[in-house]
Amino acid sequence: MANPDTLRLVRRVQTLTIAWMSVEAALSIWSAWKAHSPVLVAFGGDSAIELLSAVVVLRRFRRPESERAEKGAARIAGGLLFLLAACVLVVSAMSLLGYGEPQPSYLGMAVLAAATVIMPWLGNVKRRLSAATGSAALRADAAESLICFYLSIIALVGLTVHALWHIEWADPAAAVAITPLIVFEGRETMRGRACGSC
Repeated sequence: MANPDTLRLVRRVQTLTIAWMSVEAALSIWSAWKAHSPVLVAFGGDSAIELLSAVVVLRRFRRPESERAEKGAARIAGGLLFLLAACVLVVSAMSLLGYGEPQPSYLGMAVLAAATVIMPWLGNVKRRLSAATGSAALRADAAESLICFYLSIIALVGLTVHALWHIEWADPAAAVAITPLIVFEGRETMRGRACGSC
């Protein structure tokens, strides 16, 4: 069992994650709606899923220690990773099939740029805390933070390529490329062996 200071730090990190993910999800989805951007829809969906995961993990660490709560939280976090993969594939397929004409979004690009700084820091802190607590659910949440970082880079590159060279398929094609990593992390989390690549 982790010491009280570590548990307090976990709760603080999860609270910070919830605050940032709320802002990130809201601004990404708003930007996606204004710009008709599929990659921002996928990123906003990722942000909303990570927000849910952070809430689940925070609830797990506010309850008394129990193996059952840990397994349940890990299953939910793993399921959210599968949901994220499905979201990315659907939105990317719609874009590749020509539904909608995305416009550049400077607010979206600013949110993505901020995520490239904040998410790896959160992911690395959660990964260290998961080792200290032995929590597969927290490792899954760390994986989601790092996947959010990868998606933010891919989305930012996609939006930039689209804005500069008007190559519309760049962002959804790049988002599809990360889907196997998301599925792998979801599978490992469901087995209680997260996190394989974070």
